[in-house]
This record gives sequence, C-alpha cells and structure tokens, in this order.
Amino acid sequence: MSLGYVLAAALVMGLVTLFCRAAPFLFFRSRKPPAVLDYLQRYMPPMIMTILVLNGLKGIDFSKAPWGLAELVSVAVTAGLHLWRRNVLLSIGVGTVLYMVMIRVV
Repeated sequence: MSLGYVLAAALVMGLVTLFCRAAPFLFFRSRKPPAVLDYLQRYMPPMIMTILVLNGLKGIDFSKAPWGLAELVSVAVTAGLHLWRRNVLLSIGVGTVLYMVMIRVV
C-alpha cells in the first residue's frame, strides 16, 4: 500500500468517527431523542461488554495447565475492582495489565 492510500484511509476513518460522535448533537439538538435511543444507551454497553468477555473466554483450555488461571483471575479482579471502585478505566486497565503479566509468568 502506498503512503497516500494509508493517509486517505486514515482521513476517511477519522471523518466517519467524528461524524458518528457529532451525529446525536446535530440531529437531536432541538428535539428529544426517541425512546429506542434511550434503551440502547442504557443496555448496549453491558451487552457489548458481556459479548467481549465471553468471546475472550471461549478459547480457554481447561484440560492443560495452567487451566485458564490467567484469564479467570484477571476477569475476577476486573469485576471485583469495578464493583468496588466503579471506575471503568481503572478496572479494565488493571485487569489488562494483570492478564499480560500473568500470561508471561504463569
């Protein structure tokens, strides 16, 4: 791929991301958003996180050592830290770092 192609692709991705972030403010500045958007805003993040966790855990092989220890401990620490501190960035960050350390050590 040429440098021009990569730059053009990055520009298009940036513009699409900017539009997606600005769209709610542009479309609903003068009226209330529909109820379906309120529903999606409330329930979509937990659904996406559940799918991501299940997708990440589907490859655990319980028949060989270390029996998914790094994954299960990291998920437990992430969930516990989130329930304790209610800080998404802290819990995901600590869980990710713990997982990366454990897959190297365990």
